[in-house]
Amino acid sequence: MNNAYLLLGSNQGDRTGWLQQAMNMLAEKCGTIAQKSSVYETAAWGITDQPAFLNMVIHLQTVLSPTELLTQIQQIETTLGRQRDIKWGQRTLDIDILLYNDAVVDLPELVIPHPYMQERRFTLAPLAEIAPHYMHPKLNKTITELLAACPDTLEVHKTH
Repeated sequence: MNNAYLLLGSNQGDRTGWLQQAMNMLAEKCGTIAQKSSVYETAAWGITDQPAFLNMVIHLQTVLSPTELLTQIQQIETTLGRQRDIKWGQRTLDIDILLYNDAVVDLPELVIPHPYMQERRFTLAPLAEIAPHYMHPKLNKTITELLAACPDTLEVHKTH
């Protein structure tokens, strides 16, 4: 069984509903959700003139390979109305693979560990809640250490 950590985010429509539907579909199509973080609200990152995001991290146990998991995630995003019009734009749902075991994947369509995770408080805060001692396979620092050193100053508020 493989251990994957996924970031779920939404800033359009019923944000909480999109996150719940995504978890239901991930459990149905991809594996078992072993843990889930609290939900956090954060101002939009990248393009800041848009609604705030709700984000959370789940720990997924899966038999899927990284590329198979990516394919399933993209199908789930599409099913739940994801539009890929503008990079970092407003969206019903975004699912990113942050970590997959201790794998380092560098493909045109998929990079693991997620290349920007150490720069984003909205990613590290929920990840640190459920995997504080997980060692980043390239940076050789724990998630807690990455969060403490994170340069991102956007406030991240736990909502539920």
